[in-house]
Amino acid sequence: MVAAVLLVGLTLWANTGPPPTNAAAPNVRVDPNSVYNPVVAGERLPDGFRQLLPRDGIRPIYDPTFVAADQAQWDPGVQVIGVEMDGEAKAYPVSFLNGREMVIDEIADVPIVVTW
Repeated sequence: MVAAVLLVGLTLWANTGPPPTNAAAPNVRVDPNSVYNPVVAGERLPDGFRQLLPRDGIRPIYDPTFVAADQAQWDPGVQVIGVEMDGEAKAYPVSFLNGREMVIDEIADVPIVVTW
């Protein structure tokens, strides 16, 4: 039995969220400006590379909110990226990911990144 849940709230679209979690120290938030940036460090970009947005110019969705599938008010044709692990399932609407591109989340106590 896999109970799908859907990402809700257009407020997530504009959510700036907290800084990312440091992988070396779970549940400890780090300042994204303190993370190594190869361009600032003087590393050259590949020839012909044209950077349209600044590094991390599109912020991920942090701490998304979900509802049970039977409570979601989505059209049945909505495209989602579904993730299931250890009997826990989540669905991430592609319409949200079109603008934000990544969701930082956990499923079955395992950190994941959903990207589009």
